[in-house]
Amino acid sequence: MVMTAENKSKKIYILDTNVLIQDPMAIFAFKGAWVGIPTIVIEECDRLKKEGTDRGRNAREAVRQLDELRHKGSLSKGVTLEDGTVIQVLLPSAKSAAIPFSLDKEDNQILQIAFDLKEQGYDVQFISKDLNARVKADALHITTDDYLSKYVSEEEFYKGWIRVSVSADKLRSEHPVDFSEITKKYELADNEFVLIENADDANDFRIFRYRVGDGLKEVLDPSLPWPLHTRNAQQAMAFNLMLDPDVQLITLLGPAGTGKTFLTLVAGLYQILLQATYEKMMIARPIMPLGKDIGYVPGTIEEKLHAWMLPIYDNMEFIIHEVNTHTQFAEREISYGRRKGKGRKHQRDIVSSSLVPLDELIYQGKVSLEAITYMRGRSLPYQFVLIDEAQNLTPHEIKTLVSRAGEGSKIILAGDPYQIDTPYLDFSSNGLVYTSEKFKGQKLFGSVFLEISERSELSKLAGKLL
Repeated sequence: MVMTAENKSKKIYILDTNVLIQDPMAIFAFKGAWVGIPTIVIEECDRLKKEGTDRGRNAREAVRQLDELRHKGSLSKGVTLEDGTVIQVLLPSAKSAAIPFSLDKEDNQILQIAFDLKEQGYDVQFISKDLNARVKADALHITTDDYLSKYVSEEEFYKGWIRVSVSADKLRSEHPVDFSEITKKYELADNEFVLIENADDANDFRIFRYRVGDGLKEVLDPSLPWPLHTRNAQQAMAFNLMLDPDVQLITLLGPAGTGKTFLTLVAGLYQILLQATYEKMMIARPIMPLGKDIGYVPGTIEEKLHAWMLPIYDNMEFIIHEVNTHTQFAEREISYGRRKGKGRKHQRDIVSSSLVPLDELIYQGKVSLEAITYMRGRSLPYQFVLIDEAQNLTPHEIKTLVSRAGEGSKIILAGDPYQIDTPYLDFSSNGLVYTSEKFKGQKLFGSVFLEISERSELSKLAGKLL
């Protein structure tokens, strides 16, 4: 390796392969510093570039960026950028000091280069998403850190609402809090909610939604012709956003059983079948198995998708059962009442609110189930779009999906950022949390973190203990 006195005075950031796989532009994220890319990282990117996944795409993009730098100078000597950043490809040293790890592993070969530079007196910092690699680096007394360019902490992520406690008397007054003081104190974002609770009873509350220019306006439960209602404050917030045509992008975050998918399906069906706000509802989920995959699944695309869409079918079956049971009961009541002079118009309204099975809705073109794999290049006008399990998508994949939205469409990204099944993603870097943070404050965006499980007592307990 060719090192100069000028380079030696700078901190050198050595990037692990997983950093470039998450963000191929990471080589430009360390302004004015010296960025080292070990040759083994390029080898790993070369192997991964053949994949048809987002990981493969990022590997190809990382190599493409290095190739463009090659035209600006020698990567082996270091290419200096306009902002003072030096990017250099690092070769193994001919005389390496021994490290207590097997060099048969590629991660250890990267650590060997970092250790050699440290031994030569350079200020080395190893950047990796791999916890084990960071532990090894620390054992070698090498300063190490996670790649935090897109980091969002679990404590500080945007929930979409704040909680304020007041006395029961104040809660029932016209202005339970000083709205102007609340707005300034919490620096409310557009479409952020204020949950005002009775200090002695958390089930006694009122909800207000903040709009820039309009201030805080109270949120009331909508009156649906179906026996389906929100069960807690956060569900009411989510439903309020989903029924607002001015809000075009919504992120729903929360653990299992909080009602993210269920609420979205109810809101979508209501606006498509009864209000005609949208032409159809499109539902997509990433193909990510829980545990070991069962392997090849025969059949058409629709038949293959059915297994991945079972959670959607489960929710739809419950919704349809509840709606139709209520409708049949209402029809019997009307039939009995017509002898007393009840009108027919009300009977037709109730009959029209019944639901047919999901497969029939798909046949009618009112609902479609899609694979995210085939979304690139499409345009989705006048559609109510649910992207479920969005925590398993990268920021780039979310960008690709959201940019598909056409005129008059609404997109809901739903998922649990605490349950991520995709390698190279964590709470801070997954596309769901990242999108929520980036869109915070935009007039057409809203977000709600749902914290209360409504599935069952067992589900609640599992969420706490397991």
